[in-house]
Amino acid sequence: MGALSHLRIVEIGSAAATSYCARLFADFGADVQKVEPRHGDPLRRTAPLTPKGRSAWFAFLNFNKSSVVLDTRDAGAASRLRELIAGCDILLDGRGIAAADCPEIDLDAIRRDHPGLIHLDLAWFGDRGPYANFAATDSTIRALTGLVKLVGPEQGPPMHAPDFQTGILGGLWSFIAAASSVLGRMHDGRGRENHISLFEASIAVTEYIMFEAFQRGDIMRRIGVNRFWPTFPVGIYETKQGWLGVTTVTPAQWRAFCEMLGLNELRDDPTLVMGVDRLRHVAEIEAKILPKLKQRTAQEWFAEGLKRKIPIVPVPEVADLIADEEKRARGAIVPITIGDETGFSAGTMQRLTATPPLRGGRVPDLGEQQARREAAPRVPAPKPAATDRLPLEGIRVVDFSMGWAGPICTRTLADLGADVIKIEATQYPDWWRGVDRRPAYVLEQMYEKSVRYCIMNRNKRGITLDLTRSKGLELAKRLLADADLVVDNYSVEVLPKLGLGYDVLSKINPKLVMMSMSAFGAGSVHRDCRAYGSTLEQGSGLPSVVGDPDGPPVMSHTAFGDAVGGLNGAAAVLTALIHAKLTGQGQFIDLAQIECMMPFAAPWIVAHSTSCEPPTKYGNRHPDFVPHGCFRCAGEDNWIVVAASDDAMWPKLARLLGREDWAADAALKTAAGRRAIEAEIEAAITAWTAVRDADAAMTALQSAGVASGVARLPIDLLEDPQLHARGFIQHVDRAFIGRHPQPSMPFRESDAPFAIRSVPPTLGEHNREILGGMLGLSDAELDELTREGIIGTEMLMEEQLVKEKKRAAG
Repeated sequence: MGALSHLRIVEIGSAAATSYCARLFADFGADVQKVEPRHGDPLRRTAPLTPKGRSAWFAFLNFNKSSVVLDTRDAGAASRLRELIAGCDILLDGRGIAAADCPEIDLDAIRRDHPGLIHLDLAWFGDRGPYANFAATDSTIRALTGLVKLVGPEQGPPMHAPDFQTGILGGLWSFIAAASSVLGRMHDGRGRENHISLFEASIAVTEYIMFEAFQRGDIMRRIGVNRFWPTFPVGIYETKQGWLGVTTVTPAQWRAFCEMLGLNELRDDPTLVMGVDRLRHVAEIEAKILPKLKQRTAQEWFAEGLKRKIPIVPVPEVADLIADEEKRARGAIVPITIGDETGFSAGTMQRLTATPPLRGGRVPDLGEQQARREAAPRVPAPKPAATDRLPLEGIRVVDFSMGWAGPICTRTLADLGADVIKIEATQYPDWWRGVDRRPAYVLEQMYEKSVRYCIMNRNKRGITLDLTRSKGLELAKRLLADADLVVDNYSVEVLPKLGLGYDVLSKINPKLVMMSMSAFGAGSVHRDCRAYGSTLEQGSGLPSVVGDPDGPPVMSHTAFGDAVGGLNGAAAVLTALIHAKLTGQGQFIDLAQIECMMPFAAPWIVAHSTSCEPPTKYGNRHPDFVPHGCFRCAGEDNWIVVAASDDAMWPKLARLLGREDWAADAALKTAAGRRAIEAEIEAAITAWTAVRDADAAMTALQSAGVASGVARLPIDLLEDPQLHARGFIQHVDRAFIGRHPQPSMPFRESDAPFAIRSVPPTLGEHNREILGGMLGLSDAELDELTREGIIGTEMLMEEQLVKEKKRAAG
């Protein structure tokens, strides 16, 4: 039985985010009843399509569910819907995106009769604020969240990825909200109501750059296709055969990359040591590296990169993903059936090893009930208690993660009430504190002044332990003996070599859930490949469908994979924790972060696997919406995304453009009809927007009922009126950096976001509280550990680290 087989889910409305959330539940055995109108969920008609005209996007979102058709013309439809909801554990409500002719229901009455009901609803922007009633699409949301303007040619227009991203991100956040509510209900019996903003959900990908801008100022600009601040090269490059994703962050990686290409003059140039330095010489460097890269194939360079520990990866086409035997074996690519068609889809990336997800399934026809595996009996919840208890209170997490992906996973758990104990070492602190070990950096405690570290580590407690020493290792084991969860995003061999592998820890603590968040997975043939968030996007298949039809594969973010890996990690551990609470059985989770990016390419995987036709690249156009694009506004580098996302929107746009003739033309009433004059429509929009301020243009378009969004820079979000109206940006005061902003989670149980209860820990701040208070060490023992360098509160300088290594070796 699946880890979630005891749960019953009802999905109403039409929203990709709730559909994806429900599918994640279905993948682990939950019974999902998808409620549709008589003509079916509108997403059934979304491109790309299979050869027989079925939506590949709908297929990815909905296999392993059942379909229930409720016709509002039927007098019993509302009663039937009430009956379905009354019998479920979780109601996923997408009506805030599209009602899809859902029968009216009295949710207040249902909740009174069923106080254990978990209800999640979503909207584009939330229930209040200046954007609350805006018309929106995936691309207008991404424009407003700073995910468009930094991508593309320097002179514009910005180049944005095709739709589907907000559905994946919103679905992951929705699952986190619903699954954490399940854990909360297991303790207090209380059903929870969560409201999610898709606008805020998408900020998870851009919040790092947003808060770097707070610290560094307004320095980020679009600098060309596959170029991103703050380092270079980090992009996709043509080789003799195929495309290669390259990321060089550290000086050692840059030197190794230059040596691999035989460019020792670049390697030895003291003005090119750091990425920000190299960004000043992009044209000069590319003139030397591009011809070299074309001398060998992407696969040959990949093999060389593995030897030299350089984060490089071949950039696959969609066909390559489908043909990848390892991805099929791991369940990252799974078989699906869509009516009488068969193909493949991206699977479930939460790789639980004891209770694995289903591997593929059938997409329900309209009104089709799936034949299900044996369902687990529903688990009675305790009698509901009036409490303000956070859903994850009582869960203890030992956090070995660093950087972005792991810490955003554990930060999410901490925000929801888990006790997260972050373990660093004075020898090797979290690398997002900074990797500079020169005396000035360390003595001035610059490692305590990193805002990006702070936004990822609030609501946690922090200790230091040297895990390479027996005393430090023993203390870690004592902490883990009473923990519920341990998370790490080191290379796969690090914790096992230290003696902290799952084979050891499961004997100490059988209920322990352990997640390894590596780039390619613990069992992958590429397990030793170095990777960053950029590497994960490069290897996911997504870049191959982004950009102009004749252009190169295009990266859409400097480190897309980090945030996505972290959210998938949170979803995975919540699933495993629910199972552990029910059964007492812990398990190992082998999360491959590169696989977590594959859902963003899923519609093309489904479409290609059924047709064998290469995906169509639309640039900034859209397969369903006409017009759709990014248009220049008045001023320097100002842009707005405009989309006629349904046919009713078109005459409103035409009249705003002063084209009453277009509004009245019957031939233009459909997107297919408008496609014939798409370039002419785009020229008219450009003429209209080019003489207007971007925000004024958005106000006029939205007032007319046309979906639009200004292409913001990440720094603009710090003053965004919608975020401020919703209280999304919270402020905390912390030692060393003072008052600074923090993002909230995108869902909330009340009008206010989940609170920041404690500021990010300084290095080793809670050594005495945890090692003394929890583990019972005396002050004398703690002092001895400090003298021995096993614990501490100050980062070691390079010369101190060298001495420690010599002492350990001697």
